[in-house]
Amino acid sequence: MILASDLTPHLLLGLPTAFAYALTALVGPRLTPRLGQRLVFAPWVLHGLSLIYALFGSHDGATHFGFAPALSVTVWLMFTFYLLEQHWFPQLRMRWAYALLGVAVVLLAAIFPGAPLHVQTSPWLPLHWALGIASYGLFAAAVAHAVMMTRAERNIRLATDSSVGLPLLTLERLTFRFVAAGFVLLSATLAAGWLFGDSLYGAKAAWHWDHKTVFSLLSWLTFAVLLLGRLRFGWRGRTAVRVLYVGSGLLLLGYVGSRFVLEVILGRMA
Repeated sequence: MILASDLTPHLLLGLPTAFAYALTALVGPRLTPRLGQRLVFAPWVLHGLSLIYALFGSHDGATHFGFAPALSVTVWLMFTFYLLEQHWFPQLRMRWAYALLGVAVVLLAAIFPGAPLHVQTSPWLPLHWALGIASYGLFAAAVAHAVMMTRAERNIRLATDSSVGLPLLTLERLTFRFVAAGFVLLSATLAAGWLFGDSLYGAKAAWHWDHKTVFSLLSWLTFAVLLLGRLRFGWRGRTAVRVLYVGSGLLLLGYVGSRFVLEVILGRMA
């Protein structure tokens, strides 16, 4: 039998959070819309508290991060954007899918909590991280809305009722607003790393051409093409969604993919 003393602090926090997400996904659809909206706040709060501990509350006093915490923060931000949207679009119906995604990332982050980050050499370094993480969350929200947009478009073609609760044009506008906001933050993150890399990370860890840098720049170019195509050529529908998926995939490979290879496949924490 597994006792509580046998579990790591990350699992002790992650398991109740994952259970709250799972309970929300299972019970929520059977409740009234108002009760369902209130229910989702419980796992969201628990998730936020577990992230605070995982990032800043470790016993060694160091900030820990890695591919799984990055995914966990991304999904929490995506869920945060969704909860904010509920005030303007209460008919939006995707919270149970978000809850199932929350279960997966919380458990993954509990199993792979990451490694201590390099000693901070600049007080601006947390801002640089925050910009990058926020851009991940915004693009993740854009992808979620693109999925809903694709579903709504398919329902229109099949002449069935929409299962997402919002008109197609509204979903399209929201998708590109998230893309534009994410592109601004991603541009700021890359510019800061390029211009101030020495002061942010130190000379040994400053900007250099590795897999993370290459994939991040490729994703930036892809999103730039997407926004330009939308502005100049009116890209929409499947064309825009496919380019968004490509850019998001490249961005995911930039940090999460490289850290996954280091931490899980190669077994290296640094």
